[in-house]
Formats: sequence, structure tokens, C-alpha cells
Amino acid sequence: MRNVSIETRVLALLAAFALLSAVFPRPASADNKLNVMTATTDLAALAQEIGGDKVTVESVARGYQDPHFVEAKPSFLLKLRHADLLIIVGLELEIGWLPPLISQSTNPKIQVGAPGYFDASRFAKILEIPTGVVTRAEGDVHPLGNPHYWLDPENGLRIAKGIQNKLSEMRPNDAAYFAQRYDSFEQRLKQADEKWLAEMQPYTGRKIVTYHRSWPNFAEHFGLNVVGYVEPRPGIPPSPQHTVELIGLMKRDSVKVIVVEPYFDLKTPNAIARDTGAQVVVLMPSVGGEKEITDYFKLFDYDIAKLKQTFDTTK
Repeated sequence: MRNVSIETRVLALLAAFALLSAVFPRPASADNKLNVMTATTDLAALAQEIGGDKVTVESVARGYQDPHFVEAKPSFLLKLRHADLLIIVGLELEIGWLPPLISQSTNPKIQVGAPGYFDASRFAKILEIPTGVVTRAEGDVHPLGNPHYWLDPENGLRIAKGIQNKLSEMRPNDAAYFAQRYDSFEQRLKQADEKWLAEMQPYTGRKIVTYHRSWPNFAEHFGLNVVGYVEPRPGIPPSPQHTVELIGLMKRDSVKVIVVEPYFDLKTPNAIARDTGAQVVVLMPSVGGEKEITDYFKLFDYDIAKLKQTFDTTK
């Protein structure tokens, strides 16, 4: 039944796309900007930092959405059809929704392996790469490693460098411009990271529980210790038995902070917090999760400020 439903949606999407393509043909690019599409807002923010006024950038997913599950829309196909460059998270984060959009866009520039297909994970430090055979019994485990790597500023810098090289390859005459943009971003990000690390230093080693495995790169970079998860396995809703076991672990280890992403139900985390004396804090995994998080820097500003406040009230 699920496969039939997906097939029906795909056919409807293609029909809508054909209609949109007829009504809205590709516009002429008078300013000759590169048209960059990204899977997520975080990649869009990094692409804008490097591309500046030489690019137009738009993300498919929104910052408040779970990037594992994005509803395909006809407008996405139209935008992908016009893209010069597509930047993806990779590591199968978008496997449930992006591959059909890419193939159905009929844009040869952004097909897998084409010059306009850019997998940002190739430039990042990847954690939690499984060993041995990965099965569905383990939940939504990513066999190539954890895809939430952008939540480490050092990975942000690595990805930005990769984007600089790609844009320079696509527009050699603007290579010096992209290099200058990268140098400025590198200097500003390193200065900001020094401040963030100093702010988080008093909390080094603090134990936390998170809802999903979104935070290993963030935790490693800022010295936090993730000791448990509200989900028994990635993508599997919390069961009563697992919840009881997690409560026992938190009481035993005096864990007082539960980090939850904005797209998960707070009912179970709040119940766990009541039983353990912990506090739930909703952190944003992506740019645009809140209106004030308008760029990559503000993402870390927001999350670190929220964490500090929570740590200080749960001593």
C-alpha cells in the first residue's frame, strides 16, 4: 500500500511539474549568476558565504523541518531543473526524498556524478561510521556514517573550502572573488569558534541525553558527553521499556539535560524530565529553525546560549 501511495504521488508530481514547466519556462539569467540549490539551509548558508553576489542560493528543506523527511513539491522540480549546482548533505540523509527529484528534474547538470552534483560529506569529518552489517532492525542507521556533520564549525570550514573550489572550477574568472570570500569566512568563523569554545569550556564533560543522534559532531567539538537517547534506535519512537531504562540511567548518572530537535514531540522528553529532575531544551539543528537564526554563525550563537542557560539552571 505504501509503494502504491508513493507511485501515485510521483505521477501527480510529474504531471504538476509538466504543467509548471509549460507555464513558467526557464528565465534568462541577465546577471549571469550561478544558480545554486542545496538540500538544507545550512549548506545554503555556507554556499552564500562563499558565493556572495555571484550566486543565487536556495534550499529545498526548511530549517524547522526534519531533513530526513521532506515532502516533495512540484516547485522543487522546477527549481532543480534550473540549477547549475546542487549541494547535498549525503550519507543517505536525503535518500527518502531527493533522488527522485533529481532524476525527474531532467537537468543533466545535477545528476549523480555530473559536474553540478556536489556531495558536501566528502569534505567533512564523519563520525559514527558503523562496522559490520547494518540491518533495518537497528533503526534508521546510516551505513556511511552520521550525516549531521555540519554541527561542527570545523566541518563548516571544510565544506566552505570545497564550495570555494567548486565555484572557482565553474567560474574561473571569479576564482579570486571566491577565494577572498572564503578567507573572510575562515577568519570570522575561527574568531567566533574561539568565543564559543570559551563559553562552553566550563561545561566540558557534562552528560546529556538527546532525542535523536543529531549531535555527535557538536558534542565532540564542544566537549559534551551524550550518554543516551530518547529514541531506542535512530528513527524508532520511544517505547515504555526504553523510557524506563533511560530514566534509570539518567538518575544513576545525574543527567539533567535532554536536548530535543524542534520537529519531535515533547511529550516523552517532558515525562522523562519530570521523573529525573532534568530540563528539556529545544536546540536548532539548522539555520532557519528560528527566525533569528539567519546564518551559520547565528546557529551556534543560538544553541550555545540555550545550552548555557540550561546548564546553569540544572547544576
